[in-house]
Amino acid sequence: MQKTHNAAVQEESHFKVLRLLEKNPNLSQRELAEALGISVGKTNYCIKALVDKGLVKINNFRNNKNKKIYAYLLTPAGITQRTELTMQFLQRKLQEYETLQTEIASLQRELQQQPDTHAVTTGSPCPKSY
Repeated sequence: MQKTHNAAVQEESHFKVLRLLEKNPNLSQRELAEALGISVGKTNYCIKALVDKGLVKINNFRNNKNKKIYAYLLTPAGITQRTELTMQFLQRKLQEYETLQTEIASLQRELQQQPDTHAVTTGSPCPKSY
């Protein structure tokens, strides 16, 4: 069954968040939003969804003077999900790459088969289609 566009976008967002948090669990939501190129609100929504799914755990450092410092830790389920999403993301990108290679080859063949377009033409610049 093919995923809807929205589901694919959400899955990609979750993948990117999990990937970034695994590398640096101390990122603030603002830093995470900047790295993802999305709003802080959307980042917050995404993190809450990952927490609700049990993929991310939020730790607050109570002994720290700044109570707003959190660490976003991937749970074992989060690590498994990140691995699965990585494989799906890679598969999707490889398919896009193959599609682009085919399209590029087709465009190159098309250009090779066309007559010299720099030659001076007579008549109207745009041929009429009937």
